[in-house]
Amino acid sequence: MKYLLAIIIVLISIQINAQTTISGKVFNTKNTPIVGANIYLEGTYDGSTSDDNGAFSFTTTETGTQTLIVSYLSYETFTMVGDISYMKDLEVKMREDVNTLDAVVLSAGTFSAGDNSKVNALKPLDVVTTASALGDFVGALQTLPGTTTVAEDGRLFVRGGDANETQIFIDGIRVFTPYTPTTNNAPTRGRYSPFLFDGITFSTGGYSAEFGQALSSVLLLNTIDEPDQEKTDIGIMSVGATLGNTQKWKKSSLSVNASYINLAPYNAVFTNRNDWIKPFETASGETVFRKKTDSGLFKLYGAFDTTKFELTQEDINNPEGMYFKLNNNNVYVNGSYQGVLSDTWKFFGGLSYTHAKNKLNIADSAIKGTENSMHAKLKFRNRINNRFKLYFGAEYFVTNFKENYIDDTTDNTDYGFDNNIAAVFAEADIFISKSLAFKTGMRAEYSQLFKDFTLAPRMSLAYKTSSKSQVSLAYGNFYQNPSSNILKFNQDLKAQNTSHYIFNYQHNGDRRLFRAEAYYKKYDDLVKYDTDFANFDSTYNSNGNGFAKGVDFFWRDSKSIKNFDYWLSYSLLDTERDYNNYETKSQPDFANTHNLSVVGKYWINDWRSQVGFSYAFASGRTYTNPNEPGFLNNKTKSFNSLSINWAYLISPQKILYASVNNVLGFKNINGYQYADTPDLNGSFNRRALQPATDQFFFVGFFWTISEDKKSNQLDNL
Repeated sequence: MKYLLAIIIVLISIQINAQTTISGKVFNTKNTPIVGANIYLEGTYDGSTSDDNGAFSFTTTETGTQTLIVSYLSYETFTMVGDISYMKDLEVKMREDVNTLDAVVLSAGTFSAGDNSKVNALKPLDVVTTASALGDFVGALQTLPGTTTVAEDGRLFVRGGDANETQIFIDGIRVFTPYTPTTNNAPTRGRYSPFLFDGITFSTGGYSAEFGQALSSVLLLNTIDEPDQEKTDIGIMSVGATLGNTQKWKKSSLSVNASYINLAPYNAVFTNRNDWIKPFETASGETVFRKKTDSGLFKLYGAFDTTKFELTQEDINNPEGMYFKLNNNNVYVNGSYQGVLSDTWKFFGGLSYTHAKNKLNIADSAIKGTENSMHAKLKFRNRINNRFKLYFGAEYFVTNFKENYIDDTTDNTDYGFDNNIAAVFAEADIFISKSLAFKTGMRAEYSQLFKDFTLAPRMSLAYKTSSKSQVSLAYGNFYQNPSSNILKFNQDLKAQNTSHYIFNYQHNGDRRLFRAEAYYKKYDDLVKYDTDFANFDSTYNSNGNGFAKGVDFFWRDSKSIKNFDYWLSYSLLDTERDYNNYETKSQPDFANTHNLSVVGKYWINDWRSQVGFSYAFASGRTYTNPNEPGFLNNKTKSFNSLSINWAYLISPQKILYASVNNVLGFKNINGYQYADTPDLNGSFNRRALQPATDQFFFVGFFWTISEDKKSNQLDNL
């Protein structure tokens, strides 16, 4: 028994002598002790936590080379590999994790809508429930600061740029013909239904080097990655009908959406300033197929629409009016794949094709146009570490445009061009800390048409000033080839150029968001010509220039009043241009100095209803009065419009919806048309250019049939 006790004592002594003590202190980068950090040897149960002074100590029987791990919430995990005998009196410095929810965000010039966005200004639901939007995502975005009210056009005009300066992308791939065709003084709409999209990023300037051929802004639409269930959506409206269906399988899904719009019944009930021979009619369809793989996601998106109408519009120079007829067919196909190559590498590849055909008859002229366009993109992302991420890629744009023109005095004449552009881009996100981040990049493009090479640097910086606020700076250089209306007549030009300078302040927290942003844009190499309209016999050059500067404010609050959500947008714009046929540098006729939007939505539980309103104000726009000296020498009266809507839930899956645009019937004037020749008194008579109707009424019934028997189309109204 004595021998056994002696052996046990010896073994215990050996065991005690074989143990090693690991000790040290844990601090952050400001030398403040971190309390409660978790410290342990990887693959063992040996470890401890840091005390109030950041100190820790524990023993282990492990020997040789080991891995020491130190972790704490909101900090990057610290790893030390080495001989365990040297792990004494350590000083561990932990850096804040730049990937946490409260980390700084590079957001200058950008509004996002999506569940994964940290800088939401609009949610996906807002895009289709704004009273004035009539279900059009472009209409909803026009309630954001930085946009200009051009009521007769309907496209996005951003910060002193014309509508051609904004480009739209679906799943990162360019859409070449994003708007439905229309006639003079009648607003267009975006071709694509919000039914299939769940993410929207609208950048009013200073955007990533990944995107080019856009002088003012980019709008990124992302289709739904995976639907939550199978369902069918049915809509019966005062202007037509819609039908949608989603099928879902284990690793794939298919969504289809179709619509038919015909304004003949509406025009028969409500008076119209146009003399319609065949009212506006369009049929369209969209589909998205998704397929999950072991390491990625494949998407195939397709859309088509056909539009036709015929009418006679009032014209001061033609007592019989101006005859206008249009037939348009448009097909867009977009395929993309995004996947994971390794723990640190991801890639994306995509390809789109557009085929658009237009047949126009204007008075005695007949115009046939065909556009075939393609966009191919390949990009990679390398997460070198949490603080440094590298993006790079290449893309190729192809456009073939052909137009045939004939009238009573002109034989068949063909115009057209091929516009092929190759581009490469690279960009890096650099996070110095959780409060300070940079983005820097470069885009290079070669235009085969102009045989010209351009370099466009981009950079931005963001600094977090508090837990809920930050400031951002952005600079970028941007190039865009002239539009088809110019290039079809002349290709001896340059790519148009602009530089953006942006300062942004943002406060986001507790269901309230405030943004203020100041910017300056400088334009060079804009196209000029010497005739009233761009024509085959015009003389063209790239000597135009201009500037745009201003401030934008945005406030959104969904907390102060129960069940009430509202936002306010205000923009102040100062801009002048010398381009097109301008005689001198002037404020363009599409630019408003002041733009104000107020949008509100209120849920009334007892009524099972959501009611909303949208008010828009815009100061007058310039026009040229030939009875007075000068160019663009007068301004229209201010634009005002108040729209209201009401969505009533008959049952969880049945909704009755109604809206009225410009409910107060403001008599808005978009401009004036003057006679070509003066009257006997030497004065040029004029007529006001007014909307086809002062108000627009809409009623619809929407029914959803789904697995959960709860889903409805409230987010599609």
